[in-house]
This record gives sequence, structure tokens and C-alpha cells, in this order.
Amino acid sequence: MSAVRLVDVGKVRGAGRHAVQALRAVTLAIEPGEFVLLEGPSGAGKTTLLSVSAGLLTPDEGDVTLAGRSLLKLSAAERRAHRARNVGFVFQRGNLLDGLSVRENVLVAAEIAGIPRQVGEEDAAHLLAVLGVDHLAERRPDALSGGEEHRVAVARALVHRPAVVFADEPTGNLDGASGQAVAEALSELAKADAVAVIVATHDERLRRFADRRLSIVDGVVHPTE
Repeated sequence: MSAVRLVDVGKVRGAGRHAVQALRAVTLAIEPGEFVLLEGPSGAGKTTLLSVSAGLLTPDEGDVTLAGRSLLKLSAAERRAHRARNVGFVFQRGNLLDGLSVRENVLVAAEIAGIPRQVGEEDAAHLLAVLGVDHLAERRPDALSGGEEHRVAVARALVHRPAVVFADEPTGNLDGASGQAVAEALSELAKADAVAVIVATHDERLRRFADRRLSIVDGVVHPTE
């Protein structure tokens, strides 16, 4: 079973003369454990494709299946619950909660997904250790470097063992070493747990981690050789 499947998906952003066909008849499948790069110029539709695939936006045409369930057949509340359990997000900014420690930031995702507290704590500790930031567990986000913050964001995205992780320009603001550490963490941890990872990026450094590369231009998705 594919982690994500899109069939003839179309999406228009804006209205009237400002309307843009952000996605055009997109059909693709991402498999468990697969690390896929989504490349393309700014405004090509990368973020829209991630948002539609994750159930944050509803397509105007076609169907999206996430972790075995058609999102169009779910109510808004059911989509939220399904997304909380099956989706992890990593963004260009870590988006950690300032008032919580590193450990608490990771645990929030587990709690939202309904993971038992003890299991969440054990998995959070394991991920922080694997990512090399366990010694920062009680620090607040404002005491972290950019690379450290992004490693914590990766732990948060994976702590509830989602079916899919969507990452939108996760290394865009990072130097070479930090960006590589984040990419390695996403690739290795995803494969270990058979998590599908879809990364929208301009960063050519990530290509060596990819199982597959896709290019999106004017809302149309093509395989990249």
C-alpha cells in the first residue's frame, strides 16, 4: 500500500484574474520508506502539492489517498485526526514552541497523535539521542543553533511514527554541515521505520539522499532523470 497516492489531482489558487492553476492532473504514488525530492522554481506548486497531499488543502479535482484512506471521504474532523496520527511536518523554520523545552516540543506531537505518555517519552528520548541532541533536552528553543533546532524538528516529525513526513525547504537556512545532518536524519530514520519522506527543496545537496527526484513546473509533475 502506498503511503500517499494522488490521482488526477488539480488545484487552483486564487480567484478571477488572479487565479493560478497550481496543480494540473497530478498522478503519483510515494511508497513507505521512500525518500523523494520535489524540485522546481519558486511558485511552481511545490508547497501546494505538499499541502494537498497532507490534507491541509482540498483538491478541486482528483483524489488523494493518505495512509490507506481517501481524504475526500473524510469529514474535516476526521481529516484532522487522520493527519495528526499519520503525518509529520518539517519546515524551513523549526517552528518550535518557545515556552517549551526541547523534550516537551517533541512530546507535543506524540500527545496530539494520541500516543501513550510513556511510549512518547521513550520514543522522544530515542530520537533525540539518535539525532545527537539529547544533551539539549531541557533547553528552550532560543538556546539552540539553527542546525540543532532543525534536528529537534525532525524528532518531532517522527516521534509518533507517521506514515509520511512532508518537509518544505527544511535545509534552506542551514549551512552545509547542519543541512547534511538534517537530510541524513530524515533519510536514515525514515528508512528505519518505513516512513515515506517528501521534501520540497531547491537544495542540490539533498540529491544524493534521494531514492527518486520529481520536478514540478507550472503545476505539472515530471520524473527527473
